[in-house]
Amino acid sequence: MIEIRRAEDYDRSAIERLLSSNDLPLDGLDRALPLALIAVDGGKLVACGAIEPYGISGLLRSICVQAESRGTGVGYRLVEALEKLALDSGIGELFLLTETAGAWFPRFGYEPAERSVAPAAMGDSAEFTIACPVSALLLRKSLARVPGR
Repeated sequence: MIEIRRAEDYDRSAIERLLSSNDLPLDGLDRALPLALIAVDGGKLVACGAIEPYGISGLLRSICVQAESRGTGVGYRLVEALEKLALDSGIGELFLLTETAGAWFPRFGYEPAERSVAPAAMGDSAEFTIACPVSALLLRKSLARVPGR
């Protein structure tokens, strides 16, 4: 039975191993760990994801499912849980950058957006400036009505 739960400090090394083994960046992970979720199966980390908060906006990042668990629905469950966590944390819209999952996220309602629509502070994040090249696709989803947008 796969359990999705908040990541704890002691989960960090397992999260880093999963991300690294899938060629996903660790840059900026510190900012996202307070709003990180993991999926555990039999005590083993099988998926992770996190949100970097930027006021009422968030950067969905580090969504990763180990190869053996892909196709089981754990990725869907994780994204849905992260969206709920975002709303519970006062975040009404999520952005993400991807080079490989541009066809996967639209099924959740994420739509392509220009980088210029992201909050300025997010544009200065490690994900925007170091981890993801300019060629990475930016996707955006409104989770709730966001004032001023």
